[in-house]
Order: sequence, then structure tokens, then C-alpha cells
Amino acid sequence: MGAAVAERIRVVPDFPAPGIAFQDLAGLYADPALLRAAAEAVGAHPWGRVDRIVALEARGFPVAGAVAALTGRPLVLVRKPGKLPGATRSVGYGLEYGTDRLEMQVDAIRPGERVLLVDDVLATGGTLRAAAGLVGAAGGDVAGYAVVVELAALAGRKTLDDRPVLALHVVRD
Repeated sequence: MGAAVAERIRVVPDFPAPGIAFQDLAGLYADPALLRAAAEAVGAHPWGRVDRIVALEARGFPVAGAVAALTGRPLVLVRKPGKLPGATRSVGYGLEYGTDRLEMQVDAIRPGERVLLVDDVLATGGTLRAAAGLVGAAGGDVAGYAVVVELAALAGRKTLDDRPVLALHVVRD
């Protein structure tokens, strides 16, 4: 799986800020067979009970949506501020190149539900930590973290709690 993912990544230097090597996964998203294989790999991982799939804005949406469809689990969207209707919970977080906020609808997760967080790239871990905080504030429990690409040099995995992390491709340099 890792080699197939690596073939579809286009690295864009200095985007969205100088010094950032953006991992553009548009090639993976444009390949239905590879997107399905990625979703199947995430869905087949031994997470234990998973009640919902949580997708992180915005590039986590395609894989998370495919995982939800394949596993028959409801999909929850975690978005940037002002993108979700109704009452939301909000949390700030740090990025490789700044800060931002995420929101989730207050009724998206019920207390006691176990959720799988799905995103495109694990860099510093800030986005996944923030989403885990939203899940916890709702009374949910994180079953694990799934990403398409992990940037090992940024050590984001080490900043997450002890729940399982699945990266379909790890960039080691």
C-alpha cells in the first residue's frame, strides 16, 4: 500500500508557507481503485469497536468518506469555524506553519461512542490532537488514528496519546 500511495503523491515545495513540503494527495483521490484500497486498509485494521468515522477538514474527507461507506459507519465532519450549522464545539490547535481552529457539531457523537479519526497527513499531530479533544468533550472515545501519509521527521506520532496509529505511507526524510 505504501508504495502505491507514494507514487500518487506530488510534493509541492513552499506551500502553503516557505519551508513546507506540501503532500498533495490529489493523485490518490483521483484513482478510484487506490482510494478504495486505502479505505479497505483502514477499515480492516484491528481498531476494536468503532461506532463512527470522524473526518478532518478538508483533505481527510475523501478517505474518511470511503471508510465510512465501506464499513457502514456514520461519518462525522470536523471543520474549520463557521462551516457547520447549529451548535458546535470549538478547539484551537497548532500547525507546522501557524494556528487554526476546528469545530464539530455538539450532537455528532454520543457519550460512550468509539470513533476512528481519519486525516490525510500526520505532521506535528496538532490537528489530530485537537479533533481528539472535541471527541472527548462530547463524551466519546478515540479508537485510533488513521492517516494516508505520516511525515516521520516531524514526530507527530509521539505527540498523540497511546491509541493505535495507522499510516498507509511513512515519509522518513
